[in-house]
Formats: sequence, structure tokens, C-alpha cells
Amino acid sequence: MKKLFLSTMLLIAFSVSFTSCRDTKKTESVEDAMENTKEATEGALEETGKAIDNAVEQTKEAGEAAKEAVKKIGDN
Repeated sequence: MKKLFLSTMLLIAFSVSFTSCRDTKKTESVEDAMENTKEATEGALEETGKAIDNAVEQTKEAGEAAKEAVKKIGDN
């Protein structure tokens, strides 16, 4: 009985010692990938916002030019 108990404790000690020393490299690489994705997304969102603002301005200018053209045609 004593040998069975000691051998069981020895097996548990070995299994705990081997499983507790896992490599954490995977979690670090996932964190790095998330950070890189965050940075890329922020830059893309800023560029998209600028493009939308430019498109709105150009649309306003085109609308104003069309109004002026209609007024000139109507005046003649």
C-alpha cells in the first residue's frame, strides 16, 4: 500500500512538473498579431475618413457648379 501511494505521488509530481512549464511563445505571438492588426486598422480607418471627407467636398462643389450652370442657362 505504501509503495502504491508513493509511486502514485511520484507520477503526479512528474506530470505536474512537465505540464506546468509550457512555452508561452504562442500567447505572445497572438498578442503581437492583435497589436499589429489594431495599428493597421487605425491607419485604414483614418484614411477612409479622409477619403469620405474629400468625396463629400467634391460632391458639394459639383452640385454648386451644376446650380450655377443651370442659372446661366436659365438667364439666357
